[in-house]
Amino acid sequence: MNANPAGQIRAAFAFLTRIPVGSAPIGADAHGGSAAWFTLVGLALGLILAATFGAAAGLGSTGAALVTVGIGALLTGAFHEDGLADSADALGGGYAPEDVFRILKDSRLGTFGVLALVVVVGLRVALLARIGVNTSDAMIALVLSHTLSRFPPVALMRALPYVTAGENSRSRAVVAGPRPRVAIAGAVAGVVAVACVLVSGLEAWRLPAMLVGIALTAGVCAWRFQRRVGGITGDFLGATQQLCDIVILAVLAWW
Repeated sequence: MNANPAGQIRAAFAFLTRIPVGSAPIGADAHGGSAAWFTLVGLALGLILAATFGAAAGLGSTGAALVTVGIGALLTGAFHEDGLADSADALGGGYAPEDVFRILKDSRLGTFGVLALVVVVGLRVALLARIGVNTSDAMIALVLSHTLSRFPPVALMRALPYVTAGENSRSRAVVAGPRPRVAIAGAVAGVVAVACVLVSGLEAWRLPAMLVGIALTAGVCAWRFQRRVGGITGDFLGATQQLCDIVILAVLAWW
């Protein structure tokens, strides 16, 4: 029997964040349907981090950006950043599929992973600081980027097979479970995008530019993952989210 939406939402928060959701056990069926609510988790994170940026605005846009990115990593346990680093090491250092899987399972961080983290985290701080010259713009950007960037991984889970058995049982239950309800994740993302445009008066070209940008990014990621190992892993999904987050911030930071 499928878990009810409340159970799936709780499972999504437990999987993607360190936000407490209670100590009651979460069943595999709830984890299996939780991906449909990833964008809702992104919305919650975006709202918390928007408030964080607003509270830290007195430090200047760069200081507020650093504080906000740091709090974001604490809230998620650097979950997606870890996936980015592991993916960069595996795809950069592995050639045959078995090499890629071996490196993905290695907990040590290599040169490619370090460089990926420095570039992506540095870009996130720099772009957020640029947007944050106007505090309200940065707050809208955080809601948009955290919500919309969590849709492409859901779409990839729907489109590509899960190809490694090296991850823990909870990750397998989420990524290798029933194909997620992309419509739910997309509906949440769509409502948030429209609401942000209405509230902020975002320039008309920026929203379609963001959507095209994350679609192209996800498409390139899907092509690369399929070509290298024949499908997705949890780490690859985390890397996709990080890259899409940067694309969204870049569109919003562009003059």
